[in-house]
Amino acid sequence: MAERFPHLKNSDPEVYDLIQKQIEFESTTLKMIASESFAPYEVMEAQGSPFTNKYAEGYPGARYYEGNEFADQIENLARERGKKLFGAEHINVQPYSGSPANNAVYRAIAKPGDKIMGMPVSQSGHLTHGWKVSFSGMDYTQVPFGPDPVTGKIDMDQVRQIALAERPRMIWAGTSAYTYKLDYAAFADIAREVDAYLVADIAHINALIIAGVHPDPVPHCDIVSSTSHKMLRGPRAGFILSKIEDRYQQKYYAESKFNLAQRVDRAVFPCLQGGPHMHAIAAMAFAFGYAMTDEFKEYGRQILKNAQALGGYLQQRGVALIGGGTETHILLLDFRKEEYTGKDVSQAMAKCGIIGNFNMVPGDTRKPFTTSGVRLGTPSLTAMGMKEADMEKVADFISRVCQAVKNQNIDDVAPGIRGEVAEFCRSFTIPGLA
Repeated sequence: MAERFPHLKNSDPEVYDLIQKQIEFESTTLKMIASESFAPYEVMEAQGSPFTNKYAEGYPGARYYEGNEFADQIENLARERGKKLFGAEHINVQPYSGSPANNAVYRAIAKPGDKIMGMPVSQSGHLTHGWKVSFSGMDYTQVPFGPDPVTGKIDMDQVRQIALAERPRMIWAGTSAYTYKLDYAAFADIAREVDAYLVADIAHINALIIAGVHPDPVPHCDIVSSTSHKMLRGPRAGFILSKIEDRYQQKYYAESKFNLAQRVDRAVFPCLQGGPHMHAIAAMAFAFGYAMTDEFKEYGRQILKNAQALGGYLQQRGVALIGGGTETHILLLDFRKEEYTGKDVSQAMAKCGIIGNFNMVPGDTRKPFTTSGVRLGTPSLTAMGMKEADMEKVADFISRVCQAVKNQNIDDVAPGIRGEVAEFCRSFTIPGLA
């Protein structure tokens, strides 16, 4: 096999060495951060292509720079594939990532000070759904809703009551640490009842939707935002799906000559961004094409199978889970009844080569920088080729870490578990790294 990064090795050994260390790290750890997976070679090749050099400010056919014939073609290819993949009327593939995409959504359909209904970070939501330290909470007024602290599930009757009382301009149907399926049809009924825009954020679950194991938001929502990394396994970028026409045009934008799709595009450029990252858009075109294959859809289905199998094995070993399991790729470990914290467990897991993140759980009384939970996901393990039977070994590693934290002897057992994890990982193929 040809040596990777030979030019970088010769020109800048320091940078080359750090990349090699990251490759070794990812090849010997259980990568269980729910928002990560492994990009295939083709994605990394596209991102390293000459499109890295191109300034293409504007949109296909309407650029502010010359020499964009092939940039237009690659962006149009990404757009056509994205629309086909999700069954969308319109797509914008220029957002630099998920948060900029969500910022553009606000600019397209809301005005500063408007009420925005979303889940707080402490209740499994995302920063950009109205959290106070984000632009979304600073510029807009969050109307919070969240899952039941006992069941961990969203009560749609309660969502409706809050919406009727507050009359928000927009409702976010999106989460970052929620283990149940979302009922987009019910959200849509509520949004129509209160004349609110419905926006789904599917950055975490797009592959499950493509695989048909999670409800599809596109038929029900005005706008759907997402990232192309995470379980979609594309470049680190964002995209926005939308309807073309605005059902609330006369109510909110009667004076505007632009439809919903045009307002989304204008919010991305020129409102928020300059030149698009054409190398990322090229990689996104590949990712959308790959996501239409049977191989990718099977990967999406296996993510869910692995998450549910892992949840079962963890519970057999006495590890508590929010909701008692999962309907998605996420498992939320629940340590509310323990003296140790989610941060204690996540840091102990990292010492053993199991990479997740500490996370607040519904009804959490601990602070955001300690938490009572740990969030884990199965996209990366699935991309490595793991199946349900392999989840028993993963559960064994995790439960041993939890026991060591409880016994306060993690430093004694961590080296041994770390070695076992590395050996276990080497029995699988790491996409893009092998």
